[in-house]
Amino acid sequence: QILYLKPPWTLANLLKCYKKHWMAVFGYVVPRSLLSTIECLYKHLCTGKTVDSSTAGILLQESKKLLHAFSSRSDYNGVLPQAYAEVNKLHQMLTEVNIMVLSENSVCEKMEAMTPNLQNCEEKKLHPSFHVAQENRHQEIWSVLEGVWNTINLYSAEIFQKLDPSAVTATTKSSFEEAFLALQKLLAAVNGIREGISR
Repeated sequence: QILYLKPPWTLANLLKCYKKHWMAVFGYVVPRSLLSTIECLYKHLCTGKTVDSSTAGILLQESKKLLHAFSSRSDYNGVLPQAYAEVNKLHQMLTEVNIMVLSENSVCEKMEAMTPNLQNCEEKKLHPSFHVAQENRHQEIWSVLEGVWNTINLYSAEIFQKLDPSAVTATTKSSFEEAFLALQKLLAAVNGIREGISR
């Protein structure tokens, strides 16, 4: 009766409703700190901005965080787990693409190019936008590393299930081979990242 915007909702409308009723309603259901997640999603998805792959990864991660928080209240007739699974699948796909790109490119050169030379200048003299760029860069690197970890977990679990004769599994031969090949690519990507970090 007092809803800010009546259904049917677009994504933008839904996020506006979240923001409008956050303190009175949603802040009692999920942690209030998640308002920053709502604002992040609105800023990047509903203002006509172009989203690059690293930002997409962050947005998918924020979406998973929000869905997970609401799952403690209800599964919403099975809709929420389905939505979470789809968002998770998108996040995995994006992660795999990013990893393949990193393994094909020279990770070392890329990381060196991204790292500014701070030896001859003091941090207090740097422009504020530099600190924002640094933070975004850290988030991007963290997102890639987290993606590597998640993908290794996913494929390793599939391979060990396949190798365990006592485990009842529906995985096919093709998915097993695909998982094995993906782990080989991941190994090269992880080695490249490790070398880049050590440099």
